[in-house]
Amino acid sequence: MSRAEVGSRSGPEQSAPARKPRLKPYLNTAYCKGCGRCVVACTRDCLVLSGEVHAESGLAPVRLDLENCNACGLCVLACPEPYALVLDPAGPPPAEAVVPVDQPTTRVPLPPLEPVLMKGTHAAAIGALLAGCRHFFGYPITPSSEGAELMSKLLPRLDGVFLQAISEVATVNHMYGCGGAGVRCMTLTSSPGFSLMLEGISYMIGAEIPGVFVDVMRAGPGLGNIGPAQADIRLACRGLGHGDTHALVLAPADPQEMLDLTILAFDRAFRYRNPVVILSDGHLGQVTGKVRLPDHMVQPGIPAWAVYGDAMHRRNLHSSIRLEENDQERFNEHLFAKYDEMTRREPRAELFRCDEAELVFVALGTPARVVKGVVRTLRDRGIRAGLFRPITLWPFPVGKWVEAMARAERVIFVEASAGQLEDEARLALSHAGQVGGPRFEHVRRYGGHLPEAAEILAVAEGGAA
Repeated sequence: MSRAEVGSRSGPEQSAPARKPRLKPYLNTAYCKGCGRCVVACTRDCLVLSGEVHAESGLAPVRLDLENCNACGLCVLACPEPYALVLDPAGPPPAEAVVPVDQPTTRVPLPPLEPVLMKGTHAAAIGALLAGCRHFFGYPITPSSEGAELMSKLLPRLDGVFLQAISEVATVNHMYGCGGAGVRCMTLTSSPGFSLMLEGISYMIGAEIPGVFVDVMRAGPGLGNIGPAQADIRLACRGLGHGDTHALVLAPADPQEMLDLTILAFDRAFRYRNPVVILSDGHLGQVTGKVRLPDHMVQPGIPAWAVYGDAMHRRNLHSSIRLEENDQERFNEHLFAKYDEMTRREPRAELFRCDEAELVFVALGTPARVVKGVVRTLRDRGIRAGLFRPITLWPFPVGKWVEAMARAERVIFVEASAGQLEDEARLALSHAGQVGGPRFEHVRRYGGHLPEAAEILAVAEGGAA
């Protein structure tokens, strides 16, 4: 049978499809790290290490000479950077980019439940779960470990992730990646561990990455002991790593607030795209109290800015590197505007019996609960006493302070540190122009001790006499 006969029986001959031209590589020099993988991959010596530093990246990108290039594409496959060595943009235009949009967060109703007895660290863990957190990273450290243990039991049942990191430094970097994906994550730690996380927190602030850090404070400096303390206030309010860093700092006083403020922390972390710190003393982390659960839980969405790993979010990028001074200055001004918004909207405080109070105590956490009993005792003895309890340590609630101090003649700071709460109050009042006013006194304990009612009463009544 002839070829013509075969063709007549099988129909008209089909022409071979036109071969698409192969594209040669194009180098975005600002993204090239000069690693040399493409140089090794090229079989025609079209790429060389230049040794010339790029003004924007500060690195030395490779140099291309495409005269002998056969468009094999091996160099593009070898490049580890997604935007450095790419196919020549003179070729077919890429598909239209998908513009990311916010996938909204929703509320899921919960049935009415009876109050539950739980310790402070457990309340923070349950609050995180109710806030939609399904990723926990941490390293065990007393007195915060019970919260991590509870998360390790519950998260696998909720299709979540519990990862015991190799260190606190690793923990904060896991949180950077997870928060950068737009996913809610948290850690529970204590004072030495919190110190190790500060550099990473600065990077998170610089890249606008949300995350929740619960610091169950213990005695120091150094390893100290596992007794309760309140000596991380300075770190949280004024020392969150290098640079002009700030974060919302919340100070619960009982297990109920450990749960409620953890839920609030996740909401605010994503509202401001910024870490949030919860400061609890070691006693509050371990004490058991009655907790009422809310009437709903949160089903998180995916924010438009997330680096989520899908097609919609593929063009997003998180970085805290801004090599041009003008770029860094503009970003710092953006951060300052965000801090100003927090300062206007977020201050919180409890005023207990401060109406017409001539003696006002200032305390937070467990000592504030002791002071409430002292206030009742002093009122029974005819001394008009009250308690001002800041719930936000940064920003400090100066407006509430003015309200509490309307008739105060004496102010007594009660804390388990060497005046860190008092220093924060003084600085905030100075910035607000609140000068003068009543004299400041204090009751302080250290080394794992908390102020006791008897010594607080002694200072209060001794001054009154």
